[in-house]
Amino acid sequence: MTTPRPAAADVPGQPGGSARSLADRQAELVAALTSGARVPDGFDPRLVEVARVALLSKRAGEVARVWPALAAAHGRQWRQAFAGWAAARPTRGSFRDGWDMARSLGDAIPPDAAEELAVREAAWSYDGTSAPRPRRLPAIKRRGGRVAVQLAGRVRILGGAR
Repeated sequence: MTTPRPAAADVPGQPGGSARSLADRQAELVAALTSGARVPDGFDPRLVEVARVALLSKRAGEVARVWPALAAAHGRQWRQAFAGWAAARPTRGSFRDGWDMARSLGDAIPPDAAEELAVREAAWSYDGTSAPRPRRLPAIKRRGGRVAVQLAGRVRILGGAR
């Protein structure tokens, strides 16, 4: 005689189980690693923090490749500055993360980073929520004393000392 196997709904930790499902536990862990949520039960908080810091450092490196002037403006403090900004924000991709961070600096944005942001805003349309899209119509964008003009898909910087 064989022993009947329990139904999935009777096995804690299984999808559809009576306790939290595996997918729920994974989502909690991802939230703790990427957006500063509480560390789920059963995980070592110290090890989760080590992994979280490593992921923030990796994100900073990826954003620096896409937004080099923004990263250079922070110098040796780049990874620390980015980690401080990104710690409670899940990633939206390096392009959007850099854009959002640059916008968050407001008037305190350094000149070269302001120019980089103006060029991106002239070439792309981004509302801060949906994915950026290339602009089809002419655009003029001003950031931190820099003016970028996009016409026929080409962006030029006007005025301002380099």
